[in-house]
Amino acid sequence: MFKSDVRNGILLFILSGVMFFSLLGGHGLLEPDEGRYSEIPREMIESGDYVTPRLNGVLYFEKPVLHYWLTASAFSVFGQNEFASRFWPALLGVLGVLSTYVMGSELYGKKSGFLAGTILSSSLLYYATAQINLTDMPLSAFVTLAMIGFVLALRRNRRWLILFYLAMGAAVLTKGLVGIVLPGGAILMYILWTRRWSIVTYSLYLPGIALFLAVTVPWFKAVCDANPDFFHFFFIQEHFLRYTTRLHHRYEPFWYFIPIVILATVPWTGFLVPSRKISTDKNGQTPLMICWFAFVFIFFSASSSKLVPYMVPALPPLSILISARAISLTKRGNLRSLKTALAWTSTITVPLGAALIAYPFLQDDLPRDIMVGQLVHKGIILLLGTVAAWIFASRKNLEKTVICLAVTGVIWTGSFKTGFSLYDRINSARDLAMLIKPHIEEGDVMAQYGQYLQGITFYLERRNVLVDYEGELAFGASRERDPRWFIGLPQFIRLWNGGDRVFLIAKKESYDSTLKDRLEPAYVLGTDWEGDNVVISNRKTEEATK
Repeated sequence: MFKSDVRNGILLFILSGVMFFSLLGGHGLLEPDEGRYSEIPREMIESGDYVTPRLNGVLYFEKPVLHYWLTASAFSVFGQNEFASRFWPALLGVLGVLSTYVMGSELYGKKSGFLAGTILSSSLLYYATAQINLTDMPLSAFVTLAMIGFVLALRRNRRWLILFYLAMGAAVLTKGLVGIVLPGGAILMYILWTRRWSIVTYSLYLPGIALFLAVTVPWFKAVCDANPDFFHFFFIQEHFLRYTTRLHHRYEPFWYFIPIVILATVPWTGFLVPSRKISTDKNGQTPLMICWFAFVFIFFSASSSKLVPYMVPALPPLSILISARAISLTKRGNLRSLKTALAWTSTITVPLGAALIAYPFLQDDLPRDIMVGQLVHKGIILLLGTVAAWIFASRKNLEKTVICLAVTGVIWTGSFKTGFSLYDRINSARDLAMLIKPHIEEGDVMAQYGQYLQGITFYLERRNVLVDYEGELAFGASRERDPRWFIGLPQFIRLWNGGDRVFLIAKKESYDSTLKDRLEPAYVLGTDWEGDNVVISNRKTEEATK
């Protein structure tokens, strides 16, 4: 049995590791998140201040500090590059897959656990988030570890609550109070459903609580001592107001996450449709997984601020539920229910596959040859996988049908690796930075007008002057004592005409309509791939044109 655990764990480690780590540093940092979550750790290393997060030199308190510390550690080992920036999300993605295997095996057996890990590693949303420098993957990994600690404490030994509280503390230090709310809310929902009231007192484990406080309190105290404004901004604005109001302009309808969950579970979506009454078994394992998924889904659906990666912590329990149902159907030889699930899946995979094949020929936004290379093969994989699964089902081979879906999911999701190169060209500031980097020298000024491309700060390793823009830096800008860094256009024109060499990035539309007639002389170094942004300088370089 132990050998089986090790073998399955190694296989999942290799599978998820190859999927998440291959070509991890092959594309530029994506705007705005990867630029932000790379630049803050870079500035920590540069300043030596690991308590107070800063972005473009100003206070930035939207997230706690653990993710910055992890990224800074990767920079120290691998250098300040794209691979190092994404190292920890990828590694924690692998940890989440292995944790899901452990959880699924504990609750439903090793076959279910292995399939759950495979489903999770090939979930398109989980796969993409594991390769982007965001806080959502670390949060998901720590919440999953917390839930493992809770389950093992109920089923084996109360000391496993140490893991529950330790992981929950890491989740709080990664993304704030949501690190308590997600596992705590799921468990509360589970207690109300199963009426296992004794769990309340059983879970209040003093050594675990002490460890949780030891993990979280020191940094929060240190940052509050150094920055009296932190408490109100972080806890009131970034938690209460962000959740209850449209402060960040991320409002979406309540059903926003439904299509995201559907797409995230392709080609297993049909297995989400229940075929029988859910049993509140002795151990309550199925209700616990349902409550875990349901609470994450309901909590973020009720929020006034919604983003796609918010659903990542809901994917581990969903993968376990899907795998448990698929393995159960194969063990019981329930061909009818398996075909029903496959039919529901086909209502998603067939139109989605057809749309992927047809879309490149129906759109005019991007070159057709690029879109054909990006999408057509993905549609073919999905359609062929669906047909193959039906062939095995028609031959009454239930196990091969499930294996076929698993293989299809891995190949289909893996095919999206090429999409990062396209997204890089559309949504990374690296190319713009590379236009400037060979020419900019110590003492030159780097500026941006009407926007803040955060990767520019990272790639050029220097602070930017922001003209007519504050955006998410408004809090830090209001506490900035040096007036040179946030200025209006009249001030910038004086800077442009002064003695320093100045490089400016602006939207092409803004340059043509607002800046072109006011900035003289102006030499164009180039534009990004789509021509949306232009780089200009007040001094001529070899590549520049007037």
